[in-house]
Amino acid sequence: METVKTDLRGGELRVTLNRPDVMNAWDKPFGEELLAALRQAASDDAVRAVTITGAGRGFSSGADLRAGFETTAEGKPDVQKRLHEIYHPIIVTIRRMPKPVLAAVNGPAVGIGCSLALAADLIVARESAYFLLAFINIGLVPDGGSSLLVPERVGIARATEMAMLGERIGAKDALAWGLINRVAADDEFESTVDALAAKLAGGPTAAYAGVKHQLNEWLFGRMDAQLELEASIQQQAAASGDFLEGVQAFLEKRPAAFEGR
Repeated sequence: METVKTDLRGGELRVTLNRPDVMNAWDKPFGEELLAALRQAASDDAVRAVTITGAGRGFSSGADLRAGFETTAEGKPDVQKRLHEIYHPIIVTIRRMPKPVLAAVNGPAVGIGCSLALAADLIVARESAYFLLAFINIGLVPDGGSSLLVPERVGIARATEMAMLGERIGAKDALAWGLINRVAADDEFESTVDALAAKLAGGPTAAYAGVKHQLNEWLFGRMDAQLELEASIQQQAAASGDFLEGVQAFLEKRPAAFEGR
């Protein structure tokens, strides 16, 4: 694999998102490799815990808008296909993997990158990191399960704020909100992640799987239906003029001039 690196450290599989030149933004090959790595981890008995982190300065900056999307028969961006085939299967694999998954958020976690982090069982963030549901800033709606994961973690008021205002949530605020589990000082981040990953990898794997199953049944029983709803609404949003303007504004590094259509 080129865009995702894997390193088996005893019982821990360290999965590193590896497109540092674009802050680990997601294009199609990246998504395919990440999905393959996670499915392999889920089925490999030698892997007792998984840690997901990013290479370079960021965890993930979200979808790579410069890479574009396939188009529908009507010539619109086929966002729904990408969600069905790659992005949402990644989230489902993480949530249903019978072993703990730790997100080690070393820098900005944005858009689908934020969704990826929030899908993990435990989240540790570097103090300088932040979380951002940036979808609204380009005329889209949350996807990657974030319309389910965020309100379950922080409640409807803060989930609405994140989804509608599209503002950065710093690591300390994310911890105070209950969005994540721990924050580590920048110079202590790596050692904190290593210690927690080792604890999970050396723990009672079957019991961890049981805990995860219980929580999934109670909190995420409607996950499949919610992901389908996300994909449907996202496809509608991607066909809008506001999305086209949002992407163009992003590429031109200027404020978007949305017209509500």
